[in-house]
Amino acid sequence: MPHTDDDIRKTIDALLAQRDDGKTICPSEVARALEPDDWRPLMDQVRGVAVDEVRAGRLVITQGGEAVEPPFHGPIRLGRP
Repeated sequence: MPHTDDDIRKTIDALLAQRDDGKTICPSEVARALEPDDWRPLMDQVRGVAVDEVRAGRLVITQGGEAVEPPFHGPIRLGRP
């Protein structure tokens, strides 16, 4: 079943709500929460929604504990600003 960007946003919010303040999640956690058996195809969409959320000021993307701006390469984490 296709997932909307809103599904992804809500899943990001739900996963971050389960974490202590200042903690982050991996984009793959979001994809796995939505599609446990076939999560990899969702990764580009999850990353795209994350970038939209960064631009809206609702999310921060980090690498090595430091905030990064798109475009970025390699593993990232998602957290609250």
